[in-house]
Amino acid sequence: MSRFFRSGGNDSSSDSSSEEEDILSDEEEQQQPFEGDSDESDSAFDNASDDSDDSDSDDGVTTGAGRFLVTADSDDDSSEDEERAKARSAKTKRADELDSSIKQIENGQKNGDWTLISNELDKLTRQVTKLPANVKTPKPFIRIIADLEDFINEALAKQKVTPKKMNATLARALNATRQKVKKTVKEFQTQVDSYREDNDAYMESSEEEEVEKPVKAKKVKIADATSTAEAFGDDDGFATVGKGGRTLQYTPESIFKHLRGIMESRGKKNTDRLEQIKVMEKLGEIANTPYQKIRVLLTLISARFDITSGTSNTMPLEHWNAAEKELSSLLQTLDENHDYIVIENAEEWEDDEKPPTLQPGQKHIKVPGSIVSFVERLDDELMRALQNIDPHTPEYIERLGDEGALYNIIFRGQLYYEYIRKDSGLEIPQDSINRIAMRRLEHVYFKPAAVVQTFEENSWKAAGDKVESTITSRDQSRDANNLVNILCNYLFTNSEGIIRARAMLSQIYFLALHGEYYKARDMMLMSHLQENIPSFDVQSQILYNRTLVQVGLCAFRKGLVYDAQNTLQEICGSGRQKELLAQGVMIQRYSQVSPEQERLEKQRQLPFHMHINLELLECVYLTCSMLLEIPLLAQTGSSPDVKKRIISKTYRRMLEYHERQIFTGPPENTRDHVMQASKALAAGEWKKSIEFIHSIKIWELMPNSEDIKTMLSKQIQEEGLRTYLFTYAPFYDTLAIETLSSMFELDDAKVAAIVSKMISHEELAASLDQVTSNLIFRKGVELSRLQSLALTLSDKASALIETNERTLEQRTQGTSNAFERQGGRGRGGQRSGRGGARAGPRTGGNTQRQAGGTQFTGGALGAAVRG
Repeated sequence: MSRFFRSGGNDSSSDSSSEEEDILSDEEEQQQPFEGDSDESDSAFDNASDDSDDSDSDDGVTTGAGRFLVTADSDDDSSEDEERAKARSAKTKRADELDSSIKQIENGQKNGDWTLISNELDKLTRQVTKLPANVKTPKPFIRIIADLEDFINEALAKQKVTPKKMNATLARALNATRQKVKKTVKEFQTQVDSYREDNDAYMESSEEEEVEKPVKAKKVKIADATSTAEAFGDDDGFATVGKGGRTLQYTPESIFKHLRGIMESRGKKNTDRLEQIKVMEKLGEIANTPYQKIRVLLTLISARFDITSGTSNTMPLEHWNAAEKELSSLLQTLDENHDYIVIENAEEWEDDEKPPTLQPGQKHIKVPGSIVSFVERLDDELMRALQNIDPHTPEYIERLGDEGALYNIIFRGQLYYEYIRKDSGLEIPQDSINRIAMRRLEHVYFKPAAVVQTFEENSWKAAGDKVESTITSRDQSRDANNLVNILCNYLFTNSEGIIRARAMLSQIYFLALHGEYYKARDMMLMSHLQENIPSFDVQSQILYNRTLVQVGLCAFRKGLVYDAQNTLQEICGSGRQKELLAQGVMIQRYSQVSPEQERLEKQRQLPFHMHINLELLECVYLTCSMLLEIPLLAQTGSSPDVKKRIISKTYRRMLEYHERQIFTGPPENTRDHVMQASKALAAGEWKKSIEFIHSIKIWELMPNSEDIKTMLSKQIQEEGLRTYLFTYAPFYDTLAIETLSSMFELDDAKVAAIVSKMISHEELAASLDQVTSNLIFRKGVELSRLQSLALTLSDKASALIETNERTLEQRTQGTSNAFERQGGRGRGGQRSGRGGARAGPRTGGNTQRQAGGTQFTGGALGAAVRG
């Protein structure tokens, strides 16, 4: 330090010495209760002084620590500063700080500023806690604590009477202050009682009276620390030491006091949450009553969920497993002790020393808590963990195995709420039962029936033989179809809004997954959700898209190609099926996505085991589009007068891109297989088209893949026949049914049915001879390219004539009405009338000439076509 400071005058030395003596005096008074520490400090100080003496140079120049100490050569000014510093001792400083805080609290009482009162009370409590052991508790502190408790009681009484509500910030500060004052009064109960018996006598009594101070700093003995450590299983003889060097001792009587301290520190900065969890685990081990176990478990589960307070973090596996076991233990304790009920709207029990007991006429003791919130949070944490794990690793499979234990927790939570409503007779919110039933349904609706049955059997086995459910009975829930139907009907009846809509979508999804297409379609149409779904939340919209896709896949498995394509068009036609089904984030090419939007998008993603195979979905959609578009292209190509209609723009775009390619090799992916099958079908090579479709490997993922391939073969044969008739009908006069049957390997009755349907829908200009079983085509005039264009121009000119005539009629009526209104109003009206008369015929003449010319042109073209 000597290299940075020069030896100054007497003032600087005196100031430094006075400040140092002030600091040393304060430290000495604080260290007096610890005798061993004071001896060590004295010896250390002596050694430091010897070193400083040795460090002094012989030349009279002060070096080292001696430069900052007071020497005998100081003048009178330094002695005056020393006297002044001695006069302002640490005791005076403490008294000034105490008086300042008390004045601030009194000012806060006058202004009603509870935030100021709360902050100054914390500061005041810290000052009293840091007092040495030989210093008695200041009497002004006892006075302000007692007066503050009376003031709080008056404020709460006024708040109950006055209808005006307090500000939310002040209300929180008032509650915090009330808890602190109550705790402090309990610690200094003897002094507070003495003050309230006689205020003046207590304040004027001699300060030499010994006052027992509850917060004492005791020296920790090695034997005590070792015994405490052995009691809680700590290693190496260490013990947990709290403020003032005291060993923290956990007893059943002090459980609630420790819990309240932990609850008050929740959410604060620099709080060691892992240490709090360890403390609560120790409290859970020594809890010997059901009420203590319930309170400890409720606080412990909440603390575990606090570890992952951020939305981007995932809960560690060991903490999730611990939370699942603790929640299971909580439900087990509640099942064994029906006197205690955990319910949301219960009041907090504030007496830490005396647990609640059953009063006369009281059947149950209500404990504040929410089982359904714990279940939902546990479910959300598992889903979030599955989102962040690579699905192609064994870790994902192991983590997915925890879903069975989670489903068991959900099932037991539903049984607990059913018990509260049925046996206890308490009124609980219907929303709690609906939420937990919806969670159970969300784990069931997308799974096969065999998996659902396994989950149910394991849950009923863990619950025991004596347990029965009022919503889903043991016998009815064995069948997956009955289970989903019962849960959905219950939610239809007892809920509304989003939960009701989600229950309906879940049931439709389950029916479509198990092949009940017509039931799923009818429910989807009767629900009218397609009209209201844009007003729902994002998760419900994702569920709606998933249900729509599953209904389309079910229609395809049933062989209903048109229905399947029409259902899947909305999702697959947009090209954003990955984003709409929440199975991946689309890369935005031309727009920047903010980090907040990207984070929200990732949170919405579904775990991999809930995904619908996008490659299979695209294959089904393109195959259905091929079976509908190829005959339509053949029909519009042979009949120019037929309006061009597009069923799937996405398929048309892919087909045009594939036809523009100069060289097309063998198909490599699903899209190439479908495009080459389309070209073969359009050319009449239906067998080659079947080969391309059957060679797609993705069909193996569908149930009954052989039946799917057989169905596709029949569909391709039929559509190949229709395409052939559309393409080559102008070249035939008659065509035998037997010939068509042998060409496409179909039955004669099937060919006759297809041809009759085409004739009845006016798709084919022919007639079927029932005697000879021949198809007789009606020959019309084959139009050239020029004649087709002339007819098109004639149709457009006729439409233009109708439009002009309609416009002329509207303008003529408007001009005549205006002339009638303004005709009798002087020169202005005459001028307007003449202007209107001039404008009318000119416009009309032009329109008539234009119309006449158009009519002439149309007539000439018509005559040319007829000639």
